[in-house]
Amino acid sequence: MKAIGLMSGTSADGVDAALVEIKGKGLGCKVNLLSFKKFPFPEGLQKLIHKASTPEYGRVDLICHLNFLIGELFAGAAIGVIKKTGYKMEDIDVIGSHGQTIYHIPESRKISGDITGIPSTLQIGEPSIIAERTGVMTVADFRARDMAAGGLGAPLTPFAHYLLFKGGDTGKAVNNIGGISNLTFIPAGGGLDNLVAFDTGPGNMLIDSIVNIITKGKMSYDNDGKIALKGKICERLLEKLMAHPFIKKNPPKSTGREEFGYNEALNIFRITKIYRLSDEDIVATVTGFTAKSIAESYHRFILNKHHLSEIIICGGGAENPAIIKMIKNYMKPIKVNTSDRYGFPPEAIEAIAFAILGYATVIGIPSNLPQVTGAGKKVVIGKIIKGKGQ
Repeated sequence: MKAIGLMSGTSADGVDAALVEIKGKGLGCKVNLLSFKKFPFPEGLQKLIHKASTPEYGRVDLICHLNFLIGELFAGAAIGVIKKTGYKMEDIDVIGSHGQTIYHIPESRKISGDITGIPSTLQIGEPSIIAERTGVMTVADFRARDMAAGGLGAPLTPFAHYLLFKGGDTGKAVNNIGGISNLTFIPAGGGLDNLVAFDTGPGNMLIDSIVNIITKGKMSYDNDGKIALKGKICERLLEKLMAHPFIKKNPPKSTGREEFGYNEALNIFRITKIYRLSDEDIVATVTGFTAKSIAESYHRFILNKHHLSEIIICGGGAENPAIIKMIKNYMKPIKVNTSDRYGFPPEAIEAIAFAILGYATVIGIPSNLPQVTGAGKKVVIGKIIKGKGQ
């Protein structure tokens, strides 16, 4: 089976598209990456998505427009990723699309007066457009079914992490550092039911936001960690950041822009005035928060029960030398490598994961993990939009 995975993370800067070949059946299958490409969003779209994701500024008409516009861009990415591969759309069996998260509410909260909202989530990027433009069966809206079954709707990638990295005689962890960081621990010889996985806290999101604030919008991220590497971590501020309630919370747990987005970065920036830090020190400290919160998750929730020999880093954070350097320092003597070592580019893993999740849906395999999301049972996740002639 050949599958395409489409992903746009919390940075909302474009679509990651992966074409994979899946050989074999079920949990014994092997996944080969055939093509991976990044498709940047048009200028200005990132700001619109972030605006739509903010309760103070999001509008229903904007979200309505973006749903279809992003669907077109995702469809274009699916078509674009197979160019020059020798394959045609007729060769593709399924497209798995994560879509673009607008808002994620994993726990109940009051909406207004006596009305309490139930856990909910919203990803946009209309899958009907993807199926119509490509002619390929498209699976999307993966998180909703897990939440309907009582789960947090995240993280969902551990199922794919297991298929990609299972095996070996030692325990290993896959740590995706996107906007949010999440880990998947795979015990030696363990199966899906033995995985431990959860969101650890901020990934690149806070770093990107703080850089944007400091540079007054001239920069949107710390390229190659250069700013952080020039600075020094303020341990007093880092200790304050590490007191965030989410860091101490026991798994299963999930978080997002609602806790570690631009507003949190603004709060942190205001606090830095007390410490009279340079811009470089601020970025170094926020980068340290990402690294130390990741390390704290291993020390609190993994190493107290399991043997861990290696951490495999993937996602955009794998391209930030400052984050990697800090994680290695906090996790000594455990080996820290990137997924390149296993033949998968770090930035391709999440797109590959949604190709795998789409595959699991069409063959009827449950791919949520109740011990990870807190769902009451295993369920087949995702909604299917049939393609041409299906």
